[in-house]
Amino acid sequence: MTDANYDADANLVADLPAHEQTYTAFNRLVLFAILHIILMLVCLALAFVGHMPILAIVLGLGGTLALIAGFALVLP
Repeated sequence: MTDANYDADANLVADLPAHEQTYTAFNRLVLFAILHIILMLVCLALAFVGHMPILAIVLGLGGTLALIAGFALVLP
C-alpha cells in the first residue's frame, strides 16, 4: 500500500467517533419525532372520539414535557 492509502485509513479511523455520534443523535431525533407523533394522535383520539378534551390537553402537555425531559436530560 502507498502512503496515501495509510493516510486515508487513518482519517477514516479518526472520523469514526464523530460519525457514530452523528448517527446516534439522528437516531434519537427520529425516535423523539415518532413518539411525539404517536402522543399527538392519541391525544386527538382522546379529545374527539373519547369526548375528553381536558384530559387530552393535560396528557398532551405532560407527555410532551416528559418526552423533552427524557430526551434532553436522561439520555446524554
